[in-house]
Amino acid sequence: MVIPIYDKDPLEGSGVPFVTYGLMAINIVVFFLEMSLSPANDAVFLQNVGFIPNAIFGDPGFGRTLPSTLSPLTYMFVHGGWGHIIGNMLFLWIFGDNIEDAVGHLRFLAFYLVCGIAGALAHGLADVHSPEPLIGASGAIAGIVAAYLMLRPCAKIEVLIFGIIPRAIDAYWVLGFWVATQAWQILKHADDGVAWWAHAGGLAAGGVLIILMRRPGIELFACVEPREAPPRAPA
Repeated sequence: MVIPIYDKDPLEGSGVPFVTYGLMAINIVVFFLEMSLSPANDAVFLQNVGFIPNAIFGDPGFGRTLPSTLSPLTYMFVHGGWGHIIGNMLFLWIFGDNIEDAVGHLRFLAFYLVCGIAGALAHGLADVHSPEPLIGASGAIAGIVAAYLMLRPCAKIEVLIFGIIPRAIDAYWVLGFWVATQAWQILKHADDGVAWWAHAGGLAAGGVLIILMRRPGIELFACVEPREAPPRAPA
């Protein structure tokens, strides 16, 4: 219903977000490589790189070529379709540069990977016997959302309401609604194929990590409002 397209953050730095762009490039390249596979080869590929809870918490010899211990890292660079990758990369492009600016390039890479791993583990612990591979960057993206919400709650986010109506809305409304949606889906035990617990794990990790990893002088919950025009002197 609400699609973010870019943000207006008065505290955003001017540096180039190399890590954000690099992560986007890796995800896109892997997606097109996967698209070139036959259905049979793609199934084998997902079996090896996807995060399968049963392979981690249950049967360690779950018919994989790559070690299962790598899957909490590899799964986040694979996507299941155009909508999946476009949605995740859109969020990464809009919000990732702000977090990279707040923590630094190398720390942002660590932040992203840890949030993704936390998402996988939360998903796995919610159903340790699941044989289905988890794929996608959503856990890492959820960590970015949590960090952005804690850093820039009053930043304006330009969104498309119902996909067509443009409007600038405060981040705490847009991202707060997104966070509330994840909690609601978990509470009602939604069974729609979306890894809601992975989102929850990423959100929790992002909220903790931004407190620990932000650069000195970077405040939490910083709201910057436009300055009011000075009153005119009487004629």
